[in-house]
Amino acid sequence: MKSQVEVAKVDQVKPGQSRLVRIKDQAIALFNIEGTIFGLDNTCPHSRGPLVEGRVSGHKVRCPWHGAQFDITTGACLAGPATQAVKTYVVHVENGSVFIELP
Repeated sequence: MKSQVEVAKVDQVKPGQSRLVRIKDQAIALFNIEGTIFGLDNTCPHSRGPLVEGRVSGHKVRCPWHGAQFDITTGACLAGPATQAVKTYVVHVENGSVFIELP
């Protein structure tokens, strides 16, 4: 059974912003793209760079350490040096709160 964990309030992740949240030992980057909030593993698979600190352009985030690019909506790797996708999380917004779905 899946559970949902409240990780932030909507007003803490305004459109165009990102925010780091933690659930147990997992660091998750929240990105607000045009009013929709997405959740990605915060760690770049190439050299463990913090994606939450990356430059966002449209639906892409660029790792601040070596420039790997990922699709924020799917986690897909779009440009190297990384070759693997990053894990995505199902995000729900309800009554002004942001929830992440966990298995």
